Amino acid sequence: MTSLNLNKTTILLQQNKKLFHTQDLALLWQIGHRPTLRVTISRYLKKGILIPVQRGLYSTIPLDQLDPLELGSSVLHAYCYLSTGSILFQAGIINQPPQAYTFCSPRSSTFSLAGHHYHSRQLATKYLYHPLGIVDHTTHRQATPERAAADLLYFNPSYYLDAPSQLDQTQLSKIQEEVYQQ
Repeated sequence: MTSLNLNKTTILLQQNKKLFHTQDLALLWQIGHRPTLRVTISRYLKKGILIPVQRGLYSTIPLDQLDPLELGSSVLHAYCYLSTGSILFQAGIINQPPQAYTFCSPRSSTFSLAGHHYHSRQLATKYLYHPLGIVDHTTHRQATPERAAADLLYFNPSYYLDAPSQLDQTQLSKIQEEVYQQ
């Protein structure tokens, strides 16, 4: 392995993140020529340094070792945040566990990877990008329980919440007014 390839490998493996889109690799390795980038990725795939996730998305560790929330948001490859049933079940506000990790994003989709199921609910951009009740985590964004409840009630106004008393009703009302009454 040449020192240039060793340097690219070192750069790649020293990153905190483990999932990379093709454009991430181009920037990381400073390769602007698309054919060169494709050949480099192909070589790294053959050596097992990169693991294919799906077209244009690669991992440096086995898929079953990835954070499922980071995996879901990376596959969506757009601004998104974990919300609705995923958050409300964790917070004890609904009793039925969700069948999939649910994100709000600019488009609807359903997919499964590495034994995890994902659902993305399309939310209009004027609501999606409103920051109220969205928290940044290291690997993904997620809604607060109040934002998740507001999102869920936006999608389904008659949805029954098992423990609505666990929500900060003032904050929920504020989110519904500021985000969804624009």
